[in-house]
Amino acid sequence: MGKRKVAALEKVEADLAGLQYKIRRDPQAYEQEFLAHLQQYGSSLDQFMASPVAQDSGVLISFREQIDLLAHVAELYPEHTAGFADELKEILVKHHAILEPELREKVVSSLVLLKRKDMIDSSYLMTTLFPILTTTPSKSLRTLLFSKIVSDLRQANTKHVNHKLNRTMQTVLYNLVTSDRSSPKALWAVKVTREMWRRQLWTDAKPVDVMREACLSDNEKVVVGAVRFFLGGDKEREEMEDDSSEDENIDIKKVKHQIGINKKTKKKTKALEKAVDKVKRQERKKHAPSPLNFSALHLLHDPQGFAESLFQKHLQNSKTKLSLESKLQILQLVTRLVGLHKLTVIALYSWFIKHLTPRQQSATSFLASLAQATHELVPPDVLEPLIERIANEFVSEAAAAEVCSAGLNAIREICSRQPLAMGDTLLQDLVQYRKSKDKGVSMAARGLLSLYREKGAEMLARKDRGKNATMGLKSGEQKQRRFGEEQVGGIEGLELLAKWKEEEKKRKRVAKGLPEDGDDEDQEDEEEEEDDGWEVASDASSSSGEWIRVSDSEDEDEPVAKKQKRDDDDASEDEDKENAEEEALALSKLATTTILTPADLAKLRELRMEAQVDKAMGGSKRKQDAQARHIDEGLTAEQIEAPAKLRKTTKEERVAMAKEGKPEREEHKSTQAIRKSKKEAEGKSTTNKEKARKKNFFMTLGKAKQKNRRSLVQTRNILKAHTDRSKSGGRRRNGVGK
Repeated sequence: MGKRKVAALEKVEADLAGLQYKIRRDPQAYEQEFLAHLQQYGSSLDQFMASPVAQDSGVLISFREQIDLLAHVAELYPEHTAGFADELKEILVKHHAILEPELREKVVSSLVLLKRKDMIDSSYLMTTLFPILTTTPSKSLRTLLFSKIVSDLRQANTKHVNHKLNRTMQTVLYNLVTSDRSSPKALWAVKVTREMWRRQLWTDAKPVDVMREACLSDNEKVVVGAVRFFLGGDKEREEMEDDSSEDENIDIKKVKHQIGINKKTKKKTKALEKAVDKVKRQERKKHAPSPLNFSALHLLHDPQGFAESLFQKHLQNSKTKLSLESKLQILQLVTRLVGLHKLTVIALYSWFIKHLTPRQQSATSFLASLAQATHELVPPDVLEPLIERIANEFVSEAAAAEVCSAGLNAIREICSRQPLAMGDTLLQDLVQYRKSKDKGVSMAARGLLSLYREKGAEMLARKDRGKNATMGLKSGEQKQRRFGEEQVGGIEGLELLAKWKEEEKKRKRVAKGLPEDGDDEDQEDEEEEEDDGWEVASDASSSSGEWIRVSDSEDEDEPVAKKQKRDDDDASEDEDKENAEEEALALSKLATTTILTPADLAKLRELRMEAQVDKAMGGSKRKQDAQARHIDEGLTAEQIEAPAKLRKTTKEERVAMAKEGKPEREEHKSTQAIRKSKKEAEGKSTTNKEKARKKNFFMTLGKAKQKNRRSLVQTRNILKAHTDRSKSGGRRRNGVGK
């Protein structure tokens, strides 16, 4: 293109921009000029539709500028531009594959601009752009159309939820997925749905149904995209929410005071800050609006049927051609559904048998998925052979330390969800690995031991039960649950409130000069009994109520002492059971007969926060239970594998760690010598302390002698001057201000 032609085109663009400005200022005065340009646009359109490929570049540029002018002023002359949108739609639908890129982008932008000016509605725009998105081979056009579609949907739902547009678009996406299971076009339905879900614009069950059907597609890319939505869509939404929301002003002064009683260190301060941030995030999640609390996994219509269909089509079917990575993601979704909704898919557990071996690729992912698929309603007979296979394949003295620790961790995760799946003999054998020399193996075995001290101490040997478990078994507080038995629910943290109320009651009684235990009414009754002269006789007989034969012979003293000791033990057990029953009765009475006031609720929230911060700081010695995790959070392979810091490092790794951060040097130098040479290279001076080391000894001898001969007054004045200099930044004032 020649220089004259370029200059002419630039002049045309400038004239059209000036005309656009004038028309917007006074539409009636420039109506004739607009009609003239509209007629030029009509002739250029006819010429373009006749031969869209054989057009000159100058003609295309002029045509593009005419489209831009009409799009910006179309709302000012609605009677003359009524068919303008249909003409742009025809250009884009018929010739989008051969259009010049800049002209194509101008047509799409003009349609979006007409929608913003309410010349067309969102449904018209969606039905125009979305079919082209699924059929065009141009990557740049697909990117442009996807961004425009998402942007228009977001703007349509900004002020209020546009139910009509959402239902129309969701129906189009649903039909696109279900019409042809093997078509890759459904991938765009997955992308649009996932983006709208991430932006929290679609939060109901309809988009979840679209992704559910996409998971049952025959195309691998569509299946993987939909499965990733169920596994990570909620996390993306929470991260976006955390970025946009501000921290709440939660008063935790008392918590900081209680934790900061001991010596303050930087490590403890950082740990406190992390704990406080963690508690704040949990509080934000609890107080989030109700639609955000429903994840995609909870909005599924039929999770049992979905899990069975997914398992049978992609995992159990031997003819499937999915890669191992895709199968692992599908398996993770199936097991997450089984564990979350407590489903029963018996064929799933027998399918796991062939994959539970260290020679299996991604073995820890299979172990994590098996643990995810376990819950308290799974029959123990189904899980017992799986645990035995893991113990035989992974946990042995001949296996590597990482393999052994991974097997023990997997068994612990499974048994934390279903403790009845473990046998006594196998458990006592696995617990012995806590004496292993490898730290990862010993920690994994100790984790299994601590788990069964809480959930099944009677299965352990007496020497392995520990103090708390032994006392709990004797008192009856701790007992193993039977199959299918559910724990009775209650108010979270109610025992903390009851304990605080009891302590406050004792404190008030002590302030009044009364004993801590007992009520005022009981004390008055005791005083009345003493006045009447009644005495309460003590029961000197044994708890069994039998007569004890007293003999002068020394041979019978030992059986009598043993009997009394046994009776004392039985009495202590009965007393512990009574105390446990009294505590449970007091909690139930507080929950059922007492109305919690706003002050009680505020105190309960404060006590809960203190307990959470204490747990996050590591103040609680008892480890967090596996079921205490958030129910929507899955189990990963990294949690099954032993941490890398627990395994022994090789000599090469230790040498590399020692050299890390240090410069390469030929001769050996100390750290101080390296610092000194670095300072000299940077041109920095030495400190006064370093200069004093180089000073001649005889020059400092007199000062040292004089220092020893100082009086108390001189010492006081020198120390005071030193304190004043430190406050003023170390500068000597040389008598100024005296």
